[in-house]
Amino acid sequence: MNLAVISVAALVLAVIVSCVSPLNVGVLAVALAWVVGVYIGGVPVNTVMGGFPSQLFLTLTGVTLLFALAQSNGTLERITRHAVGICRGNRGLIPVMFFVLGAALSSMGPGNIATAALVAPLAMSTAARSRIPLFLMAIMIGNGANAGALSPFAPTGIIVNGLMARNQLPGLELQTYLYNLAAHALVAFSGYALFGGLKLFGQRDGSHDSAADDPTDDGFTRRHWITIAVIAALILSVIFAQINVGMGAFLGAVILVLTKSADDGEAIKRMPWRVIVMVCGVTVLIALVERAQGIDLLVGLVAKVASAQTVTFIVALLTGVVSVYSSTSGVVLPAFLPMVPGLAAALPGASAIAIASSMNIGGHLVDVSPLSTIGALCLAGAPAEESRPLFNRLLAWGLSMSIVGATLCYVIF
Repeated sequence: MNLAVISVAALVLAVIVSCVSPLNVGVLAVALAWVVGVYIGGVPVNTVMGGFPSQLFLTLTGVTLLFALAQSNGTLERITRHAVGICRGNRGLIPVMFFVLGAALSSMGPGNIATAALVAPLAMSTAARSRIPLFLMAIMIGNGANAGALSPFAPTGIIVNGLMARNQLPGLELQTYLYNLAAHALVAFSGYALFGGLKLFGQRDGSHDSAADDPTDDGFTRRHWITIAVIAALILSVIFAQINVGMGAFLGAVILVLTKSADDGEAIKRMPWRVIVMVCGVTVLIALVERAQGIDLLVGLVAKVASAQTVTFIVALLTGVVSVYSSTSGVVLPAFLPMVPGLAAALPGASAIAIASSMNIGGHLVDVSPLSTIGALCLAGAPAEESRPLFNRLLAWGLSMSIVGATLCYVIF
């Protein structure tokens, strides 16, 4: 059995374990890369370790640190509460506001999971209090958070853009972001209309959650305004001065700590270290699979069942099904995106950009499932007596999105 087959088997094992075990798959991936590379393939250990994505690690660490500081000092929560107050009790408008708020916050830099963790409890409690169907609120906040997931400032966007740049697709940050945002907006608002959201417009509820009516909300203080200014400066400098977003985020974090606007000790505890380890560890294994020509083997398998016309449907379906049970950013996309150049070459007429976009969209559309982190966060915010019906509806929604996403990608691309 050659090294390509063994390396692919190791990758498949890592994906399966990520679906059925609480073990961080990044740790397993590093161990598998070491055993397979050094002791089976005879690859020098320094070469295996060279697969560690140091630039990605620094970028993820800097960005997540900055937004953990913004979360720990209450800035993001206050922005959320003030945004909800704009709705003034319009029951149909409140879920729409949460979609927009989720997409905006996620795009700014916290990413989809951190945004859902911040906004979902408030959204679900608001829905229960205002008699808004919890399922409608869950699909709006879940898709809203995912709509901004591939922003160049968000952790998943950084991961995906890095993977695409490594695989001959550089400079597509804005296009990747907008494709994903449009897909989630289309699906969310279609579902909202289909399942009764339109009936809520014009209905008012006096128990709306408004920052203006909350006596415990003291408004924005000095530390909040400094935080907002730092985040705005980072975004503008990345857009207009092309500074490195990770290095800029480290500088922004230093400013917040030195001005006593946030506590770095608390923020570091809130950082998504599990995701960072997962992504970096899987990347080490993927680097070995690429070196062993295992990616070519995977490309050949997919190319046997796909054509230039159907490849977008097939890859979106595959990523969607696996993402229902596994991490989209940490496992699925690092495993699938390296296949893009080979698939485009093996299927004349197929577009590499369309294939990559189908993987991104297919993998993310299913993430409102209660088996995923975002869906689980929405479920956790629901009243106990509503949890079982909501679980069933979200599970049906998430599973159906693998088909919907594949069909959508086939039609668009």
